Amino acid sequence: MAKEFAKEFYQSDAWKRARTSYIKYRCGLCERCGGAGVIVHHKKYLTPSNINDPKVTLSFRNLELLCMDCHNKEHLAKKNTRYSFDEYGNMLPPVSKSR
Repeated sequence: MAKEFAKEFYQSDAWKRARTSYIKYRCGLCERCGGAGVIVHHKKYLTPSNINDPKVTLSFRNLELLCMDCHNKEHLAKKNTRYSFDEYGNMLPPVSKSR
């Protein structure tokens, strides 16, 4: 699911064209496992400060075609800093970064 700051970008004609072109460029195959690629992933993650930079958002150098499994592994490999749970499985409030 797209983050709020990126929703407009992902609905743009420029992104839709770049995404379609990149899938064709990669012959529809996941670049990691060779399966059916379904997600055009940004290697450098989009942020509010780079969302308007076409070198980040639209450049083939920053894109990677992934299957759902490889995309999930990519994001699960990153340490989860947004959510934590107590010993009963209850979600805890986010920890302030100023600590």
